[in-house]
Amino acid sequence: MERLASFSHDPFDKPPCRGCSSYLMEPYIKCAECGPPPFLLCLQCFTRGFEYKKHQSDHTYEIMTSDFPVLDPSWTAQEEMALLEAVMDCGFGNWQDVANQMCTKAKEECEKHYMKHFINNPLFASTLLNLKQAEEAQNADTAIPFHPADDPPRPTFDSLLSRDMAGYMPARADFIEEFDNYAEWDLRDIDFVEDDSDILHALKIAVVDIYHSRLKERQRRKNPRVYEVMIFFFLIAVLERRYPKEVQDLYETMRRFARILGPVEHDKFIESHALEFELRREIKRLQEYRTAGITNFCSARTYDHLKKTREEERLKRTMLSEVLQYIQDSSACQQWLSRQADIDSGLSPTMPVASNSGRRSAPPLNLTGLPGTEKLNEKEKELCQMVRLVPGAYLEYKAALVNECNKQGGLRLAQARALIKIDVNKTRKIYDFLIREGYITKA
Repeated sequence: MERLASFSHDPFDKPPCRGCSSYLMEPYIKCAECGPPPFLLCLQCFTRGFEYKKHQSDHTYEIMTSDFPVLDPSWTAQEEMALLEAVMDCGFGNWQDVANQMCTKAKEECEKHYMKHFINNPLFASTLLNLKQAEEAQNADTAIPFHPADDPPRPTFDSLLSRDMAGYMPARADFIEEFDNYAEWDLRDIDFVEDDSDILHALKIAVVDIYHSRLKERQRRKNPRVYEVMIFFFLIAVLERRYPKEVQDLYETMRRFARILGPVEHDKFIESHALEFELRREIKRLQEYRTAGITNFCSARTYDHLKKTREEERLKRTMLSEVLQYIQDSSACQQWLSRQADIDSGLSPTMPVASNSGRRSAPPLNLTGLPGTEKLNEKEKELCQMVRLVPGAYLEYKAALVNECNKQGGLRLAQARALIKIDVNKTRKIYDFLIREGYITKA
């Protein structure tokens, strides 16, 4: 067996003895044929020939100890390490504290040894100089040149994002006006004097407490977590579009209860209602098949195909009424024919039909960035573009007509015009659209 003396590391970094699991005190034994991790034994386990799994008592080993001189015959390696740690903990020059931490050397011995071997030692001085020069050379090669920073990104002027961020200064990452900017005004006339009554003093304390709560709310709104919550709600708005329109309305209504249920429970609640809606729609479709006398899915597919064909034929029969509106105006008739050609080819109609009054028709309304656009489906977006109606107003008119239809059991055009005080032609188009899509029914 070969015995080798080696320099040990921090004793707290090594594992315990593999034989008795006790804390290893120097000197201890390290097996040279086992590991990693290193197989360490105390002297007691080593002398009794401890063996464990692949480790045998005749393996080559090393004696791990730091009880040998390095720079000075009277200083061991362990004392050298203790001196460096003490200087690092107590600071250079505090030799009395360094000596107290070492416990084995006096103040003068610590100062003399450190100055001789670590400060005035030409070997260490040349090594430090070489290291410094190497570091400077490396920094010179890898230094990043300084360039003036560009302006921070700003939202497009008059866009939806710019309106939401009104008063925001991107360069300072702050707003021009604080949240609740006039909260300090309530304190400007408050003065605590000795002759205040107990009630007046309590009232002033209450005002100060209210002011502190407003300051906390102001600070809370500056917390980056608030922006994370805003992004979270934006993602929720994106995810809720995968639901049908009826479930989206329920999602919007039940959003205020999310803080009570918690995110997971709220999602389960919405998912359960979405599943219920799908089941109800499927049951309604199966009941329609049963009413029509259909008993298998093969016949159901044929029924759906014939139903779609009949619906297309019905729409073609109603084209005559539309043609009569534009037959007197050749330009409007040509635009109508182009629009029907786009519909027949499966494309969305892009050209608005001109009125027969001879005036130039207005272009479709651009819905980009308008509030409420994300709540509309494709057909509703097309309607708002053609009648030049902002999504927010359309949603209000739709809710009013749907509520009135639910109350009355049906709705006539005259009632719709009485509810919506806008152009009668726009009202007619909205009314016809809601009936065609099944949102309301005729009285």
